[in-house]
Amino acid sequence: MEKIASFTIDHDNLLRGIYVSRKDRIGDDTVTTFDIRMKEPNREPALHQGAIHTIEHLAATYLRNDPEWKDRIVYWGPMGCLTGNYLLMRGDLESRDIVDLMRHTFRFVADFDGDIPGAAPNDCGNYLLHDLPMAKWESKKYLEEVLECIKDENLTYPTK
Repeated sequence: MEKIASFTIDHDNLLRGIYVSRKDRIGDDTVTTFDIRMKEPNREPALHQGAIHTIEHLAATYLRNDPEWKDRIVYWGPMGCLTGNYLLMRGDLESRDIVDLMRHTFRFVADFDGDIPGAAPNDCGNYLLHDLPMAKWESKKYLEEVLECIKDENLTYPTK
């Protein structure tokens, strides 16, 4: 069986950043999958489950309400390895195209106060698994250390 594309990325040298993971044609549209990498794989602790779950709820809510981008958002969700998130968007896009969107998204999460959207038993399959303080901390760290000073090496996958 062939390895899928995401398993061929050099995780030993992968930095935190925003990467185009793949592009798929669906009818006349292109769907771009972004790797929103918040942690360096295997070199720093993964995101806590409660934190990434809360980031998922807040980021998905923000993105699906953003006036400029909401009609292009297909999906936002955590990676199984808990080192980041996948963002699927309609359009043939590049990493640099969404840097400002990610800055605004992670600023929203970092500054959020109040009830987490969708964190109720009738809205969420694991409504008790949330950690707003850690979600805010992780989002602020990613925003300040990566998004606000992003470089080319944070926008293009490393080659093996």
